[in-house]
Amino acid sequence: MATLLHIDSSLFPGGASASRAVTETFRKTWEEQHPEGTVIYRDLSAEPVPHITAHAHTAGFADPDAHTAEQAAAFAERLKLIQELEQADTVLIGAPMYNFAIPSTLKAWLDNVILFGRTSGETPSAKGTPVTVVASRGGSYGPGTPKEPYEYVLNYLTAILADTLSLDLDFIVPELTMAPHNPAMAELIPLFETSHDRAHQEAVTKAKSLAERFTA
Repeated sequence: MATLLHIDSSLFPGGASASRAVTETFRKTWEEQHPEGTVIYRDLSAEPVPHITAHAHTAGFADPDAHTAEQAAAFAERLKLIQELEQADTVLIGAPMYNFAIPSTLKAWLDNVILFGRTSGETPSAKGTPVTVVASRGGSYGPGTPKEPYEYVLNYLTAILADTLSLDLDFIVPELTMAPHNPAMAELIPLFETSHDRAHQEAVTKAKSLAERFTA
């Protein structure tokens, strides 16, 4: 029985969030294709994970038998997140762009699960696990656009998820999500609608493809 680790980080609930809408499409499709599968869900906006502390950080490089009480308690919380990643067969992450970067809550989760010698290093423990990131953004930051130099989300998450954790990374990018709400972007609404529809179609296709790995 396969396990999907689903993480959302948008500040906005439900349909008010472009990233949540697309991750929901992905998850529903995955569950339809794999009804006996398990979903582990973390809403980092509603229930943020602790930011990594000195005790949690230093515990990762120390012998567990030598942990102080503070290190042991902090590392136990960190270990839960690491094990969820390691036990997942598929990972789904909603990562909206806020001020050119990912939400701080998602950064906190990443800081907890990156552990050199375990999830990163020569033999990453979750190596090869497929991860789909729904990277929504209010504008357009693709190649050739005026804001291309400010695209830090895809670059950063590629460095962390693919290069550091060695996950099998794929992006779905709904963009121009502010067009329906900002009068100055009204002429871009057709492009937003195209991007929106394409993102949901990609979510369905990707979810079915990954689910088939465990139902074949």
